[in-house]
Formats: sequence, C-alpha cells, structure tokens
Amino acid sequence: MRILYFGTPDFAVTVLKHVMESEFGKSVTAVVTRIDMPKNRGHNLTPPPVKEYAESMGLEVYQPEKLKTEEFKNWFNDQNPDLVLVAAYGKILPDYVVNGPKLGAINVHGSLLPYYRGAAPIERAIMNGEKELGITIMKMDEGLDTGDMLAKASIKSDDLTGGQAEQQLAELGGKLLVEVLRNPEKYVAQKQDLSINSYAAKITEEDRKLSFNSSPVDIHNKIRALMPATPCTVNLNGQSIKITSSRVSSEPSSGEPGTIHSLNAKGSGYIKVNCIDGTIDILSLTPPGKNNMSSGDFIRGRKINETDIFS
Repeated sequence: MRILYFGTPDFAVTVLKHVMESEFGKSVTAVVTRIDMPKNRGHNLTPPPVKEYAESMGLEVYQPEKLKTEEFKNWFNDQNPDLVLVAAYGKILPDYVVNGPKLGAINVHGSLLPYYRGAAPIERAIMNGEKELGITIMKMDEGLDTGDMLAKASIKSDDLTGGQAEQQLAELGGKLLVEVLRNPEKYVAQKQDLSINSYAAKITEEDRKLSFNSSPVDIHNKIRALMPATPCTVNLNGQSIKITSSRVSSEPSSGEPGTIHSLNAKGSGYIKVNCIDGTIDILSLTPPGKNNMSSGDFIRGRKINETDIFS
C-alpha cells in the first residue's frame, strides 16, 4: 500500500509519528505540507514542523504554494497513492486528492464531530467551556469536515490550555488512526448530522483581544484556550500586554469591568480584575519586549497600580 500524508503543525507531527512507528510506516511514500514561513523578529523562513520530522525520517517532502495547479496534480498522480492521510494540513484538498485514491482519504479532526467543524476546533471548544474534548477519525468528502465518521475518542477538558489539549488529542488521534487502519472491518462509517451548525472558525486578531466585560469563567476559558500559540492581549497604560495564565476568583466584583480589584505582590502574586458578576486573577503576563513573568514580578516592578484599568 502506498500512503501519502498531508499535515503541517506539531499536531500533525504527533499523528505522523504514530503512523511511522506502526507497520504502516513503510507504506508512507511522501509528505505534503505548507511552505516555509517567516517567523519571529528576524522574519527568517522557518519550515513547518512536519517538514522537519519527515526529512529526519528520510521521507520526500513536497510544499506546493497552491494545490489547484497542473504541477501539483501531475506530482500527485505520479505518487499514485492508495490512501491519503490528513491531519491539520490547513488547506482544502482538491477532489482528485480526496476521491482519487482507491482507499480514499482519512482525516484526523480535533473535535467530536459533527460539532466544531473547521480550522480551530480545540480552541473554540475550550472557549465555549466544553467539559469534554475529542478526536474524530473520518472519511473525507468535498465538504469542510463533513465526511462519514469512523471512530471517536475523548478527554476531559479540566483546566487544560489549548496547547496541552492539542498534544493530548494528537496522541489520542494518532493511536486511534493506526487502530482504524489495522482493523478497518471493525469501524463502520457513520453519517454526520449536517443539520447541526457548529463551525470552528480560524482564530483571528480580533479573537485575541480580551475584554473583561464578561463572566470570569468565560474570560478564563478564553485565556487558556489561546495559550500558548496566540495569547490574549489587553491594553494597559497604552501598552499591549499578553495575558498568559489566570484563575477564576471567588471574590465579588467591586467596580466596573476591567478595573483593578486588588494587587498581591507576594511570591508569584496575582492581579485581581473586576468582571461581570465576579473577578478573575491574572497570574502571569508578557509585557512588550519582555519575557513572560509572574504577576508578582510585574507588580513589584511597579508596572501597575490599583487605579489602572485594563481595556
């Protein structure tokens, strides 16, 4: 069997590792991933994590800028895959990729479908306060995460950040994918209920802006959902501050949302902020041009006063 793998971020690396370490590893002929992108202050071109791992395993790597080209189609046809595997690739695949291989295309999706179809299922589920997060192994079709479901598995959300949940779900998804490949007769495809309109849109800069004009639980869920990849930001004294960890406080609100309730500079400390119907403790943050620090260090550096307001 010839397998072609599509994936880009660390999530996709973890899934691919499970495939490569199984009896199906010798069947993976090549990997398709996104192009190298500028990163950090130097804007140096940085390869996707999947490229780095695939090359370390001696696999051919192809990085098409666009999929709807004759060049890519010809390359794909030359590969002649029996099966396409996909995990967090990041682009819509052409029909001939999904339906051309005799065994079709199988996707590892980071949600319990039919809920949270789309680009950011893990982050959106945590932001919405879901108690359970999951993974679905699914057959791909021409829609956006609308194909028949083969298998599901779940974990408790607890107080996981988006990054922690992503790693756990990638491990779970990789194991489940190998199990499905090993025992295809055991997993009967089930149709999704497409009447359930649950779309997990890509995280935008607007999503990152943090407003305290909400409940402490909603604010805390948003902060942890976007860590560490895209931390929430607030404005403090004309500067954009990244909020990196928090906890829901039991103290009642004492003022307008965004105003400081109290400051605690002891040890790691906290910044207690008024919200709607309660308060939230900011435990760590990243000031402009600085490393991440505890709220205690931030307070002791006299970067905040009780009269200040988060906006």
